[in-house]
Amino acid sequence: MKYFNKKPVLVILIALLSIGLLFSFVNKNDKLFAIAKNLDIFASLVRELDSYYVDDIDAEQLVTIGINAMLEELDPYTEFIPEENSDDFRFLTTGEYAGVGALIGNRTGVNMILMPYKGFPAQSGGLRIGDQILKVDTVDVSEKLTSDISKLLKGPANTSVLVQVKRGVDTLSFDITRKKIVISNVPFYGKIDDNTGYIKLSDFTTNAAADVRSAFLDLKSQGITRLVLDVRDNPGGILKEAVDIVNLFIPKGKEVVRTIGKLESVNSVYKTTKSPVDKDIPLVVLINERSASAAEIVAGALQDYDRAILVGRKTFGKGLVQTTIPLSYNSQIKVTTAKYYIPSGRCIQAIDYSKKDENGLSNSIPDSLRNEFRTKNGRIVLDGAGIEPDKKIDSKNFAPITYSLVARNLVFEFGNEFFIENKEITGPREFQISDALYEDFVSWLDGKEYDYTTYVEKTLEDLEKYAEKEKFFDDIKLTIEELKAKVSHNKEQDLVTFKDEIKDALREEIISRYFYQEGVIEASLMNDADINSALAILKSDSEISNILMASSKMLDSK
Repeated sequence: MKYFNKKPVLVILIALLSIGLLFSFVNKNDKLFAIAKNLDIFASLVRELDSYYVDDIDAEQLVTIGINAMLEELDPYTEFIPEENSDDFRFLTTGEYAGVGALIGNRTGVNMILMPYKGFPAQSGGLRIGDQILKVDTVDVSEKLTSDISKLLKGPANTSVLVQVKRGVDTLSFDITRKKIVISNVPFYGKIDDNTGYIKLSDFTTNAAADVRSAFLDLKSQGITRLVLDVRDNPGGILKEAVDIVNLFIPKGKEVVRTIGKLESVNSVYKTTKSPVDKDIPLVVLINERSASAAEIVAGALQDYDRAILVGRKTFGKGLVQTTIPLSYNSQIKVTTAKYYIPSGRCIQAIDYSKKDENGLSNSIPDSLRNEFRTKNGRIVLDGAGIEPDKKIDSKNFAPITYSLVARNLVFEFGNEFFIENKEITGPREFQISDALYEDFVSWLDGKEYDYTTYVEKTLEDLEKYAEKEKFFDDIKLTIEELKAKVSHNKEQDLVTFKDEIKDALREEIISRYFYQEGVIEASLMNDADINSALAILKSDSEISNILMASSKMLDSK
C-alpha cells in the first residue's frame, strides 16, 4: 500500500475546508457571487444548446425570451430594450422621430392610414384616413405587420419614401419627404364657453410642461377666468414634466412628489422652482381609469393642495418610478427603482408586485390595508388604489348595436365614402349629422353584416347553458323560450332607439377626415358628461367651496 506524506495531505485538507467554508459563506451572504454563478450557468447552457440541440436554434432570440421571462416575475414596467427597439423607446420618451407623421393600423385585415397628423408630411403630401397601404418604396407591405410598415416609413430626415396606396378603386402613389416629427403633448386647447378654457394633455414626453404653459397663456390672453385640464387616457411619462405642470398652479418651493427606493441615490424630493402662472384660477382636472403615472402625480398633487377639483373616475394606480440604465451593445433596461409619494404622503400604487398568490399573480391592495391621509384643508384621501375623484362620473356605456357598427368598421367605411363625395364640411362644433344623412347611412347598411348579441340575450344564453348543465333545463325550457321571444333584438328598431349615440359616432368619424385629431377632440366637447359636470362646478362658487373645504368627510364618490 502506498502512503502519502501526512503533512501535505493535512495542509491540502485544511485548504479545501477553508475554501469550502469560504464558498459556503459567500454563497449565503454575497449576492454578487450568486449572480456571477448563475450568469455563468446561463451562458454555459446557451452555448451547449447551440452546439448539441438537434435543430438549429436562434441563440439571440432564446436569450431575449429568457430575459423577458425573468423580468415578467417583477412588474410590467421593468423591461429590456434591445438596440433595435431603441428608436421606438426614444419616441415614447421624447415624442420625436423622423418619418412621415401618420398613425397606421390594421382594420379587417387591411393595413391603412388611420390618422395623418396635421401639418406633417403624410397629411401635406396627400395621404388620407382609410388609404390602404400597398407598397413602401419597392416593398409589398399588404401582408406585413403594421410595426414592420412603420419601420419602413421611418428613416433619416429629408430623405424621400414612395408610398403606394389604394383609395376606393384607384391606386395612387405619393413621394413623401421624411421630416423630424415632434408630436405635441397638447393635441388641442380652446374655449369651452366665453370664460372657460380647456387643455387636453395626452402625454408627458419632453416639453409637456412647456406645451401646457403655452396653451394656458394663450387662453388667458383670450380672457378665460376658469380652466379644465384633461388628463384622461394619459399614460404618463417624464416625472419632471409633471412637477413643472403642477408648478403652473401652485407657488414656488412646494413639494410635488418624492421618490423612495432601495438605493439612496434614487431618493429625491421634487419641489416647484418657479413662480406660478396663476395660483388662483378655479381649476378642474379630468381623470379616468387610464390616467396613470405622471398624470396621477399632477392630479394627486393638485388634489392634495386643494388646488383643483378632480372629476371623472378613479385613476389607474401606478405609483412606481422607472430609471433607464444603459447595458452593453447599445441595449438598455428600464427598471423600477422607487415608489413615488405625493404631498399628503400617500403612494397610490394599486398592485403589490412583491407579493404573489398561489397562481403566481399579483393582486390589488385590499381596502382593509389602505391608509388615510389628509389634504391641505383636511379632507380625507386614501393610498393604495389610484387617485379618487372629488366628483365621480360614471363611464358612458354604448348600446351593442353601436359597438357592432364601430367594431365592424362600418362607421369608418361610411366616413371614407362621405369624405370622397364631400370636399368640405362646417367646423367641428357646428357640423351635425342631419336626419337625412342618418337615413342615408341606414340605407347604406342594407345588406351589410352587423349582427350582435345584446346583454340580455347573452345573459339568457348563459342561463340556458347552466340550466342544461345542472339538469334544470326541462323545467324552465318554456320560460326561457318566452323570454327569448320578448327580448330578441330587432336591428331596424335599434337603429331608431339608439339613433343619437350612433349619430355621435358618425359625426366624430366624419369630422376626423377634415379636421384630424384636433377636430375630433373639439367635436367631443359638446356631449361630454365629465366636461358638463366640470362646467357646473366651476360656475358655482358654493359648489367649489363645498368640495374643497369638506374636511370632515370622505371625497364625493356618488
